[in-house]
Amino acid sequence: MMRSRSSSSSSSSSSWGPWRVLHPAYYLKRPRRLGILFVVFVLAYFAFWDRQTLVREHEAEISKLKEELNRLQDQLRKAEDRSVKPDEHFTSDKMIDKSIVKIDSINNERREKVKEAMLHAWNSYEKYAWGQDELQPQSKNGVNSFGGLGATLVDSLDTLYIMGLEDEFQKAREWVANTLDFNKDYEASVFETTIRVVGGLLSAYDLSGDGVFLEKAKDIADRLLPAWDTSSGIPYNRINLARGQAHNPGWTRGDSILADSGTEQLEFIALSQRTGDPKYQQKAENVIRQLQKTFPNDGLLPIYINPHSGSSSYSTITFGAMGDSFYEYLLKAWIQGNKTEPVKHYRKMWETSMEGLLSLVRRTTPSSFTYICEKNGVSVSDKMDELACFVPGMLALGSFGYGSEKGEKILSLAEELAWTCYNFYQSTPTKLAGENYFFHSGQDMTVGTSWNILRPETVESLMYLYRLTGNKTYQEWGWNIFQAFEKNSRIESGYVGLKDVNTGAKDNMMQSFFLAETLKYLYLLFSPPSLISLDEWVFNTEAHPLRIVPRNDKAEAVSRGADANPITKAPVRPFGRKQGRSEHH
Repeated sequence: MMRSRSSSSSSSSSSWGPWRVLHPAYYLKRPRRLGILFVVFVLAYFAFWDRQTLVREHEAEISKLKEELNRLQDQLRKAEDRSVKPDEHFTSDKMIDKSIVKIDSINNERREKVKEAMLHAWNSYEKYAWGQDELQPQSKNGVNSFGGLGATLVDSLDTLYIMGLEDEFQKAREWVANTLDFNKDYEASVFETTIRVVGGLLSAYDLSGDGVFLEKAKDIADRLLPAWDTSSGIPYNRINLARGQAHNPGWTRGDSILADSGTEQLEFIALSQRTGDPKYQQKAENVIRQLQKTFPNDGLLPIYINPHSGSSSYSTITFGAMGDSFYEYLLKAWIQGNKTEPVKHYRKMWETSMEGLLSLVRRTTPSSFTYICEKNGVSVSDKMDELACFVPGMLALGSFGYGSEKGEKILSLAEELAWTCYNFYQSTPTKLAGENYFFHSGQDMTVGTSWNILRPETVESLMYLYRLTGNKTYQEWGWNIFQAFEKNSRIESGYVGLKDVNTGAKDNMMQSFFLAETLKYLYLLFSPPSLISLDEWVFNTEAHPLRIVPRNDKAEAVSRGADANPITKAPVRPFGRKQGRSEHH
């Protein structure tokens, strides 16, 4: 009996076995385990539901991405269709979303061509003239036309950086750090040294954040400062870098030159901002305050100024050689100062000068080319320098500070003048512009001085006009000019100017501004406007971009302290001039 019972119990237990956990009766006798099972079930349910939700959301996201990809591909096809029809314009309901980065294969290709041209010019300089001021490509040697300050090398620093030529930039940087020496018994042009060397070093500093460039900029600026030690504060235009002795060239009869004396504000203000030392800014801005005292009603100053009295001498009024960049800096100092109250007088003076410019505007027959005359006393000359072709870009840049009606008028004038400057190139057999042009009734334009020394002014204006209007015509004009340089000026050992734009006869000089300005402006013309944005940078007259930072004025210095002044923004990523005013006249 006992055995039989034991056997029955064993049989029942065996049949219940491991599967007993699946039988409800098992849990009715064990409520704690029932609770645990319930909790496990709930957790498993929510885990499963969450997983399903994630899967559905993932599938929906993939579907959205596919739709977006199809939409982008469709817009790209439409954009490519439009690109072969340049006369068609996008209507507002067909505009591509601004957040979409449009792939522009034509501009990419052109930009790379300009970059290759820069490499050819730079490699030629490195091979035949390393560390010297300029390369003579025909004879394959260097010349120290600026006292051995490495003008081409320093002028090229920011171009190399902007184009992402890192190895070339670093090699140039090492030369600046270890070899560049300003203690030279040399009579330097204050103007040329400021715009090329001080400007080039400051721009390299703003782009890279490398303190060696700021240190060198301060060194050379300190050597230039004694030039401002005149009774009026108008600087002498030449100075011995080692001895600090300043004077004016004999051919000016003791006078200072307007452009040479009024084109240091951007660099010296920037240097004070970066170093916290106000002396540079004070010297440069005092010049403007002196000129403001006797500023004429039409805002047009003769090219010669007496450095002792500060008054203008009887001489030519021009937006070309020896006058040009003074007017440019009135506008750009206002921009550099964030267009605020402390720099309002710059803008006011500039607008006054633009009214004077309007009085010098004429139009030719039969083609109605718009040009800017020169003036001497009451006599007007129908002559315009290619140097004056910076004016369209300047007007376009300044047009947005006017009210809408006046701004449109100024911008329209800028576009008319740009067409004239482009035709300075198109009117010659080589498609390169001469140094200046004369306008005669019924003849439109004729070349005066017929050399071309690789100047940048026209492509400078095309870059501004393209960026400010979006009109791709300016890119086409710039590309045509670049091709003319490639055809006529490129040789195996660099780039040369032309002795005569009619015959194509070549000279033997690669001007430093060809690398600093001409090629840089062309590169930026084919680059997205975000590369060195005009909202964040201002270009000096040698095309060296200086970052726009808070204005360094006495009120700020008192309230915030000098330590607040030096530039603090991070360096740019990627990696990220006008020689010839006096020398060629």
